[in-house]
Amino acid sequence: MGALASGAVITGVALGLLLIFLLIVAKSFHRIGPTQVGLVTKRFGRKLPDDNPIAFHGEAGHQADLLMPGARLKLWPIYSVTKYPWVQIQAGEIGVVISQVGRPLPIGAKSARYNTAFGNFSDLRNFIQNAGEKGVQRPVLPPGTLMPIHPVGFLVITARRVFGLPVAPEFAALAHDMKLTPAAFKLRPEHLEVTVIAPHGNVDMIGLVTALEGEPLPSGDLSSRLGGFDDVTTLEATADTTDAEIIDVLLGSKNDLHNNYQDFQAFLDKGGRIGLQHDPLLYGAYLINPFLVRVEMVPMLVVNQGEVAVVKSFVGLPTLDTSGEEFKFGSIVRPGHRGIWQEPLRTGKYAINPRIYAAELVPTFILTLNWANASSQAHDLDARLEPIVGKSREGFVFTIDLQVQIHVPDQRAPKVISMVGTMKNLVNEVLQSAVGNHFRNTLQQLEAVKFIETRQQVQQSAHVVVTRYLAGYEIETKGVYIQDVTFPPELVEVLTRREIANQERATYKEQQLAQTARIEMEKARGTADMQAELAAAQVSVDINGSKAKAREAQAGGDAAYTRVTGQAEADRIQAIGLADAKAVEAMGVARATGFSAQREAIGETPTALVAVAAAIAEGKINIVPEVLVTGGSSLDGLAAVLTRALGDGRVSLPTQAPSAD
Repeated sequence: MGALASGAVITGVALGLLLIFLLIVAKSFHRIGPTQVGLVTKRFGRKLPDDNPIAFHGEAGHQADLLMPGARLKLWPIYSVTKYPWVQIQAGEIGVVISQVGRPLPIGAKSARYNTAFGNFSDLRNFIQNAGEKGVQRPVLPPGTLMPIHPVGFLVITARRVFGLPVAPEFAALAHDMKLTPAAFKLRPEHLEVTVIAPHGNVDMIGLVTALEGEPLPSGDLSSRLGGFDDVTTLEATADTTDAEIIDVLLGSKNDLHNNYQDFQAFLDKGGRIGLQHDPLLYGAYLINPFLVRVEMVPMLVVNQGEVAVVKSFVGLPTLDTSGEEFKFGSIVRPGHRGIWQEPLRTGKYAINPRIYAAELVPTFILTLNWANASSQAHDLDARLEPIVGKSREGFVFTIDLQVQIHVPDQRAPKVISMVGTMKNLVNEVLQSAVGNHFRNTLQQLEAVKFIETRQQVQQSAHVVVTRYLAGYEIETKGVYIQDVTFPPELVEVLTRREIANQERATYKEQQLAQTARIEMEKARGTADMQAELAAAQVSVDINGSKAKAREAQAGGDAAYTRVTGQAEADRIQAIGLADAKAVEAMGVARATGFSAQREAIGETPTALVAVAAAIAEGKINIVPEVLVTGGSSLDGLAAVLTRALGDGRVSLPTQAPSAD
């Protein structure tokens, strides 16, 4: 019985030892999946240093060497094995690596210096041997990464989860409760996505970069530009360098020197400094570490046809004014200096940082500004302009809609902006007061009706005044136009009555003209009806005219003939007349002498009777009465006849004979 009992005890011990062995073997055997690693923890051994959570030399604690996929044996209970997934980065995302082991960061550093020997952080021993530092690592893991990374050596933060086993108590507690997310590291999911610079709809975009680590900026600088502005100084030393060439250099990017901030270590090695960066990111996809670089999307500067961009530079070389002593409105400088560039940007798209270069777009086309309730469609510069309200001399209130056309020459645009600041200031501060006050003053000096009658002259005067005023701002005036005038109701009533009277007067005049036209028409109609007779009369006139001319010609010939023949006949008659006159004179003298002698001999009365008898004998006196007279004596009839003869002058009494010479 004792032997049997002893054998049973031995058998039980052996069985127990076998069970223990099988348990040890079972617990020591580990199957690691194809995308898993086994974190080995040693329960017994030397104590680890306080600043290192991983054992590299067999100390107790988390071991540096991981169990790779497959069947692995680690003696239990000396070692325990915990399985962790490989780090996997989804498409469109990045992985930020934080080292929990390594050397401390230098004072003031926010991230660990990167060595190309670190590779992709999958070899922890290599990382430590090459002086890897704790903290945020500068490179990020790209999309599609799938690799075994030590879960205690490194935490990898992605948009969806955090890979690894945190050492810090606050993070360890969150991990234990399955609440460890990017938010625990003050990161949002979008920070852990690939940074994509692309158009937003029809708007071209660029990325403004702010570096969160690096040496401080020099005093007075607002942004970091690799190499500063030494290249601009070199270009200015060349006499034939143009402003356009300097602008090309300034707007050219140096981002290729550090792979567009993706190689942050190269950025720092090239002299990159903390703060706003001069060179923005252009279109593309970038793996940007959100702990080191922040990117802000802003629209690209687009200068359309018909405008220029005047650049106000807040960075660059010291201000060197080129405007001349007569210009007192600010500094005009060459590109690359602080101040307003003397050369504006013309049509194109520019990747220019608006935080350090303020670009004021200046229209160079004919700019139409409306002092009206409706603003222009091509721009919004006149959105605040309203109709001009003024009073006439008598106190009538007028509302005037005005339009002014101006032009800013492209070469003068920098000076214009230097004087007024912005185009909105030009319109709202300069033009609004000047134009409005001119029209109010003009209207106040005129009577209401006078203003209406001289509207064209007022408009021309305003054009002269505005042209002279804007010339002081380097601006050309192309036109000033009074679009519409709203009259006071009481004045409208007076003008309406006057216009009605004018229209009535015009109507009466038109009616008069119509009647006159009707008369002319009737006359024309009568003329048309008599056209045949008029034609015949005209022909008759022509014929008679021709005959008259013929007669005139014949008469002229006859007259000439008559004059010649008449002159001859006149000469003949004159000669005969002179001869007859001499004869009559001689006869008269003789008769007179005879009568004188006869009168002396017989007396005057007998002499007269003798003369009458002689006249009867010569037939000069008709003794037969023309009228029969009855009654009286024959002597009375004879006396009447003689008396009539004497009265008619047919018988003359002889006078005293002329005395002989």
